[in-house]
Amino acid sequence: MNLTLLQPGQIAQIKAIKTDEGIEQRLQALGFRPNREITLIRRAWFAVPLHVRIGTTEVMVRRREAEQIYLQEIGHNEAVA
Repeated sequence: MNLTLLQPGQIAQIKAIKTDEGIEQRLQALGFRPNREITLIRRAWFAVPLHVRIGTTEVMVRRREAEQIYLQEIGHNEAVA
């Protein structure tokens, strides 16, 4: 599953980022790394962009980039939903 399929409050673990090297490096600088937990906080209008939390950092991610971040769901955070 990719990041665009996550629902608000869901928690997942990043498994892979499959994009070109420049975007991958930018995402890694923001904290998007394999095995890190990510939580979808909310979706903006028309589901673009996505507001996510990685550790203590909150980031807005464009849909195009979110489609290239592959995850494994691990739970649901009731405080966010």
